[in-house]
Amino acid sequence: MARRHSSSRPANRHGESSGRNKHRKQRSREQRPATSSDESRGSQALSADALARLERENARAKRREERTKRAKGAKYRELDQEPRRERARDRAQGRHHERTREPEHTKTKDHKKKRRVVSGAVMEEGRVKTGLRGGANEEWRWSDQSFEKEDYYHRPRSKRRKKKLCELVGTSRLYPVQRLTLASGIILGVSVILLIIIISVAVVVSRKKKDSDSDSDSSSLDDKDRSDIPDKWKNTYLDPWLWETTEGFNTTFTDEMVGDLPVMGLNMDWDDSARANDNVPPLDEDWGSYEKNPARGVNVGGWLSLEPFITPSLFDYPAKMNIADEWSLCRQLGPTAREKLEKHYASFITEDDFKSIAEAGLDHVRIPFSYWAVEIYDGDPYVFRVSWRYLLRGIEWARKYGLRVNLDLHGLPGSQNGWNHSGKKGAIGWLKGTDGKLNADRSHDIHDRLSKFFAQDRYKNIITHYGLANEPRMTDLEISEVIDWTEKAYKIIRDNGVKALAVFGDGFMGLEKWQGLMTGYDDMALDVHQYVIFNEGQLGYTHKEKVDYACKGWSEQAEKSMDRTTGYGPTLFAEWSQADTDCQELLNGGVRGARWDGTLGSVDGPKCPAGDSSCSCAKANGRPEDFSDEYRRFLKMFAEAQMHSFEKGLGWWYWTWKTESAPLWSYQAGLEAGLLPEKAYEREFNCGSEVPDFGDNGLSESY
Repeated sequence: MARRHSSSRPANRHGESSGRNKHRKQRSREQRPATSSDESRGSQALSADALARLERENARAKRREERTKRAKGAKYRELDQEPRRERARDRAQGRHHERTREPEHTKTKDHKKKRRVVSGAVMEEGRVKTGLRGGANEEWRWSDQSFEKEDYYHRPRSKRRKKKLCELVGTSRLYPVQRLTLASGIILGVSVILLIIIISVAVVVSRKKKDSDSDSDSSSLDDKDRSDIPDKWKNTYLDPWLWETTEGFNTTFTDEMVGDLPVMGLNMDWDDSARANDNVPPLDEDWGSYEKNPARGVNVGGWLSLEPFITPSLFDYPAKMNIADEWSLCRQLGPTAREKLEKHYASFITEDDFKSIAEAGLDHVRIPFSYWAVEIYDGDPYVFRVSWRYLLRGIEWARKYGLRVNLDLHGLPGSQNGWNHSGKKGAIGWLKGTDGKLNADRSHDIHDRLSKFFAQDRYKNIITHYGLANEPRMTDLEISEVIDWTEKAYKIIRDNGVKALAVFGDGFMGLEKWQGLMTGYDDMALDVHQYVIFNEGQLGYTHKEKVDYACKGWSEQAEKSMDRTTGYGPTLFAEWSQADTDCQELLNGGVRGARWDGTLGSVDGPKCPAGDSSCSCAKANGRPEDFSDEYRRFLKMFAEAQMHSFEKGLGWWYWTWKTESAPLWSYQAGLEAGLLPEKAYEREFNCGSEVPDFGDNGLSESY
């Protein structure tokens, strides 16, 4: 707030007193005693009486001058001290004002000098800077009054001070130019404040628009307060301040549960109007018959359930350490496992991947995840529930691009097959062994919670397939026990309200053996995974034989399985690839070596068609840009032959969308390299066309 000094004699344009007043002051300071007419004022000596009178007059004059100075000083101090007294009164009444303290090093004996008043004329003529001044020790000045920084930022603190400011601006004691300068300064200050407010509002509006455009109402922590989180949830999976990324997540804290599973990260509303492409209905319309309109999809494997060959960078340890599954990886990482794996969840699959999946002409996505997204048990080293949040976000991204979801429980308690992609490589502890029954019951509990959560209206249009158990190894399990477990799991999810097609694995025991088993269900489907590379006989087929088998052999199997008189009935194909060798590093159980060239310890000699030392993985593991034209032709035809056959059933899902360095297992890489059709529903080759002998055109059968 401006402070007015108490001089009643305003300065002229150059900061000087008027001539008349100056002369009057000078006479009072230089008064001489009266002299007789006969005394010369300039030369004669004074008498003792005259000298005494002169000294008395000088003393009186000095006292008058000192009284005048004290009076002026008191008025200056009165106004200077007024805000301090007012703040003291406010403190006594319990009020508190923010203020900007002047730096301690400015409070010196020359402090008042630094606060000197600059005349309006000097400022007007450009001899000092006006307005805001930089530097820690500088003040703001207008006319012969001073504004303090605290007065500008916090505004006048009482009606009394506001009134004084108004009176000051309108006072007749200031020359017009001074009033204009002071008023201009006030207007400038107000303008700066308004500018700051406008900019702030623009930033807020821009941020809200950005959030709206990204379909993420609260994906930032900027407007959140961590103190709102109850202490019991801080530093847990529900604490957004621990999340690796907030992109695509609602970061408003909630501990709401459905089926004892958190709804964290979700926005409350959703839109099911999107469609993946013009050949399929939008999400909010019924798909119809999968027999007439089979699914065309892809897995996002290696994302929420790890596999070493998909992301070898996570398993880059010496072979002797045997870090070949998520169990051993988490044990090796220890306390850093959560951070390490969440970085992977946040970056390996993103929204752009779901967008690209839809653009490729695909209409379904299978999302594998494991039981530790829901629960962990004593001794489990897995990261608890972090993958759950990414599963929910992945479903929302699928929704945004009109992709229907095949929900796949890929790893069950105890491991349903003893393979590394179940979480733990080794013995089967599900339905088998000391804790076999316990783990079977735990798996039912997992489904009880999952199905309660996914029975919500939010998921009824988008989750079209619900996987009960991925690849139970029924060649090492009691078939009747697996069927009993499956039927009970089916009842659990139906009782909880899930309407999606219930999917169960074929168990590798042969499709014909399912005829007559587990009958009476019209809303269950048998899941078959078809690969030529894990069967040594099929691995040894020539390139032509592989395409012929994909057309004839797998078409025949699909048709027989779909017929209840020869197979189970409804059948889908949720995993396949265009890999024609098992050469990919870490593919075979997370260890090095391949059947193709005989380097896998469990095989006797190379299994490529040549069957000798010419069998090599070097070219098979090469870069797509280095593949020969004939090999590229074979790979695309091999993929399209499988698509043709699997559409004899309820549809297919390629394994997998993305890998770090395995292009023949990556739909994304295949698209980029021209090894797959640009649109999944527009193929160049269909079974029934002639299959060439690729060897006659120079393609080696051993690379």
